[in-house]
Amino acid sequence: METFQRFFHQLVLLYRPFENRLNNELSKHQLYRAQWSIMYYLFNDGSITLVELSHYLGVEKPTVTRTIAKLEEMGYLEPVPTKDKREKRMQLTATGRKVYQEVRAAIDEFEKEILKGISEEEQLEGIRMMSEIRKNLIQGEF
Repeated sequence: METFQRFFHQLVLLYRPFENRLNNELSKHQLYRAQWSIMYYLFNDGSITLVELSHYLGVEKPTVTRTIAKLEEMGYLEPVPTKDKREKRMQLTATGRKVYQEVRAAIDEFEKEILKGISEEEQLEGIRMMSEIRKNLIQGEF
């Protein structure tokens, strides 16, 4: 088997168990990965429009709209007033920021646990590789 084939096979084998364990951790806080991804973005990068968010996450706008509506209902997100009424820009509420920080602490422990035995240098190389692969995938879309 070629190295690149083994690489992607391992990636596929990693994805499901990670997703399941992450959702298990998040469920303790009544959240799912899609909701967590949005909260993560907003906490770290500020407000975003639904269209920008759908591009960032690589999902359809209706999916983002439903997830945003649920987070709004939970009191974690609020709209940001904009000049263009057609544009819906969202940000975390004070409650959303507080919940994010609480959940972040739990997720930090989970992520540190599954990275045992992997040095910071190796993690940085993995981040670089995944970023490059994502860039190649996106550039390949027509």
